[in-house]
Amino acid sequence: YTTVALVLLGLGGLVGNYIFGYLQDSIGRRPSFFIYLFIECFFGIATAFAPDFITWTLFRIGVGFTVPAILGTPYVLAIELVGPSSRTMVTIMTNIAYSLGLMALAVIAYLVRDWRALALATSVPFLTFFLYWWVLPESPRWLLARGRFDEAEKILHTMARVNGRTLPPDFIMDLKRQYHVERYVQEKDNAEGRTRTYGVSDLFRTPNLRRKTVIITFIWFTNTSVYVGLSYYASILSGDEFLNFLLAGAVELPTYLVLWPSMQKLGRRWTVCISMLVGGSACLATVLSQQDDMTTLILYCIGKMGISSSYVVLPLMASELYPTVVRGLGMSTSSVAGMLGPVIIPVVNYMGEDHLVVPLVIMGALLVAGGGCSLLLPETLHQNLPQTLEDGENFGKNVSCCFFPSRVGDVESKRSNVPESPIKSLLHVTLRDTPASTPIATDVTSSTDVTSDTILPQEQTLRVTVV
Repeated sequence: YTTVALVLLGLGGLVGNYIFGYLQDSIGRRPSFFIYLFIECFFGIATAFAPDFITWTLFRIGVGFTVPAILGTPYVLAIELVGPSSRTMVTIMTNIAYSLGLMALAVIAYLVRDWRALALATSVPFLTFFLYWWVLPESPRWLLARGRFDEAEKILHTMARVNGRTLPPDFIMDLKRQYHVERYVQEKDNAEGRTRTYGVSDLFRTPNLRRKTVIITFIWFTNTSVYVGLSYYASILSGDEFLNFLLAGAVELPTYLVLWPSMQKLGRRWTVCISMLVGGSACLATVLSQQDDMTTLILYCIGKMGISSSYVVLPLMASELYPTVVRGLGMSTSSVAGMLGPVIIPVVNYMGEDHLVVPLVIMGALLVAGGGCSLLLPETLHQNLPQTLEDGENFGKNVSCCFFPSRVGDVESKRSNVPESPIKSLLHVTLRDTPASTPIATDVTSSTDVTSDTILPQEQTLRVTVV
């Protein structure tokens, strides 16, 4: 029954994640989050009153329908609210909270042994997150990309005020000018029969973006499969299952002490690669210690630390690789494929009932394969987020496996010596190629670039609480 329930939970996430990917790009990050939250709370609480196993399973599918999206959408929103130098800090902080949540779940499950009470204890507290309705902003990147300048301006003024900065006089005017230029080009394309609507096919339309999408998706599958698999595997290990689950969450915390400097010095892809190779090697090594429970436990913990590290970095790297116009869709597409892991991995773990190390060997092989593939992706450290499909296609062409990151200022030194900006690439307006007949193109050679001093002091992030 446990294996069936976990498989169906994974199937719910597989379907829901794909649907909600379209939703967050269509109506925005903020309203999407509260829709997920309502669905999760409704089905989570309903689970406590299920009269039989079939009804309980249906309610759990409803919970699983929202689980990946309710984690991913606030994360995308957080990444879009800060500049390049703050993305690492945001990623680390959100995952520290996640690991603490795993440890808290182990304690709650130990104290609350009745399954109905446990369902309520892990669902009712989420109702408090509806209070975020009054403090959680929409992504200014998403608003600007949709031409909703008044709403974006209010949020940007709030960002500036909180951080002791002011917006330049022509700030919004420059954004409107860029938007109208792009609208002119879009309308011209539409008139010629070319559409600008975005779908999954856009992720595979051009060679470089297609290659990155396939690689990200495969690594996401390996990460999700192994992370969920090792979390479920804790109950199979010898000893107290509650203590093992607590330990599985606790071993993640020390990894963040290493991740922070590693992500800043080595970059995203080398951190992902090393983490997956170390974790995979530890899992594979369990085949040599089948008779030693303590050694198996130690290797398991090393494997959990490795996968936890890459599991933290991968969503950040993926969000930095996908362009804004399809970022939510790209993240959801990759994570949908990743959700195949939670569907399959309970069956893999079930094989461990008779052969304890078989699941670990399978998961170790997946980690090693994914770690090797990560070097085929471009580095994103200190780089501005791509906005359009063209940006996404051009970013990371001719990447070298041995490439190490350099500061964004070094990369763009020939263009400008200004500091980085949290929405810099949205504000860079170049009108050289604008047709002369375009009414808003008053200076066809002008260029505007707003620095981070406009909104955020260097190394400072927006003070907004994001779950």
